[in-house]
Amino acid sequence: MKIDFDSTYFNPTHTLDCGQVFRFSPYKDGYLVNSADKIAYVYSDGVKTVIDSDEPDYFYNYFDLERDYSEIVNMASAFDIPLLTKSANACKGLRILNQNREEMIYSFIISQNNNIPRIKGIISRICERLGEKRSSPFGDYFAFPSSSALADADISVFTSAGAGYRDAYLKETSQRICAEGIAHLEALGSKELREKLLSYKGIGPKVADCVALFGFRKMDSFPVDTWIEKVYVEDFKGTLKGREKIAKYLTDTFGENSGYVQQYLFYGKRLNL
Repeated sequence: MKIDFDSTYFNPTHTLDCGQVFRFSPYKDGYLVNSADKIAYVYSDGVKTVIDSDEPDYFYNYFDLERDYSEIVNMASAFDIPLLTKSANACKGLRILNQNREEMIYSFIISQNNNIPRIKGIISRICERLGEKRSSPFGDYFAFPSSSALADADISVFTSAGAGYRDAYLKETSQRICAEGIAHLEALGSKELREKLLSYKGIGPKVADCVALFGFRKMDSFPVDTWIEKVYVEDFKGTLKGREKIAKYLTDTFGENSGYVQQYLFYGKRLNL
């Protein structure tokens, strides 16, 4: 089944290429997008963006299509910060995804001190070795492994996939999630969720903020990486030292809109707008 959407507020490239997701690849006129055990073909002709999937309801929610992003663009522009205004309007088709929460925890553990092509490769290899093989109109693919599959795997599977020192983090965290589940995390407020995420092996402040934002949709989260540090110094003329202090400053400044602002600033800086 296909879903058509106004491409003004749904640009697949901007949405997928802004660092919030890793399981996508070029395909025909667009991208194949994987989430959990599902797949979609997403493409745009500049007028409409099309989602082609056997799971239309899942991907309608995944791409956050119920939300009016014209209001979000206007909100970002109202702060009257040049880079933010320019990025929000140039990238108004960027949407924050509603992703599978367990997948996000493992993906962002892999992401620490890593670059996007390498992250994608590691995740892809782990899926091939531990995920269930599925068929689709777009070819065969592998589902993201269940926590039990990750927990039961020998640590060498993660090591040989290229995870490096993160292999122990994946093993220990998957075992903990198998034992505890994550339902208790879903009911927590932003502050409590962040504190709890920091107790997992391999999750530091930046990864916790990414998981909170991209996995649990805590929009008052503001992950700070090298690009955001650059934004803070160059565009905010900030003088604070340390990512924790910078994150607090930015969260205090943008409040419940922090997640949207972070994505516009991050992507705008990367695009050199």
